[in-house]
Amino acid sequence: MKLGKLFTAVMVLLLVIAASSGVARAADRIKVKVGIVGESGQEIWKPVVEKVKAEGIDIELVSFSDYVLPNSALDAGEIDLNAFQHHLYLNNEVKTKGYKITSVGDTFLSAMSVYSSKIKSVKELKEGDRIALPNDLINLGRALTVLQGAGVIKLEPAAGLTPDVTDIVENPLKLDIFPVEAPQVPSILPDVAAGVINGNYAVDFGLSPRNDAIFYDDLTFYKDDSYVNIIAVKIENAEKDYVKKIVKAYQSDEVKKVFEDYFDGSYLPAWK
Repeated sequence: MKLGKLFTAVMVLLLVIAASSGVARAADRIKVKVGIVGESGQEIWKPVVEKVKAEGIDIELVSFSDYVLPNSALDAGEIDLNAFQHHLYLNNEVKTKGYKITSVGDTFLSAMSVYSSKIKSVKELKEGDRIALPNDLINLGRALTVLQGAGVIKLEPAAGLTPDVTDIVENPLKLDIFPVEAPQVPSILPDVAAGVINGNYAVDFGLSPRNDAIFYDDLTFYKDDSYVNIIAVKIENAEKDYVKKIVKAYQSDEVKKVFEDYFDGSYLPAWK
């Protein structure tokens, strides 16, 4: 009887120790909320979520319907990181709204390429051809930069990050640059020689950035990293170990493979 009681006591003690150890391990895990915009983020972050789980970090993806809320939510501490914007957008948000947030890692460049339903190469453009571009300041500047990369125009070097049509200093074919609302560019391709289209609008319209673009975007076209998307955190958390682990997990071959397998050339890896 005494041996039985001793055995029972030992087993109870072992169970208590095991349970306590389990609670401690659970308590040691870090829960992190990451703000994203759009469905693409769900797919992109899958390998990141799995990789950091093994390092004691549990990521919860928080989806936002637009670009207005993720930075205010991050600044307020409602989420821990966000990944939806490029450097230029974040810099403007910090400047105009006073957010205490910063970039901790580059992610991708959302490709903006040239498409046409009439020609197969920008070399086929003829004098006086019309080119449709997005008309908002940032996307217009990017589109003009892509056309410069294609060699069909030249921009004033001092124009800065957001040039407009008045900054075109060379246009040998006298192309008619035709700005319209960004979502409309794909639908008017039959009426113009070519159009410069955001990657997401191209895909939504059934175009393949990888196969249908007559000239493809490239990181080397841009003066700096202003249009490169980022992971952002509150300044006070920028050096936290869990943040560094998440950034490292994102900047990986697994995420590059997601870009290749699911997004048809819409996203260009932009980390070094």
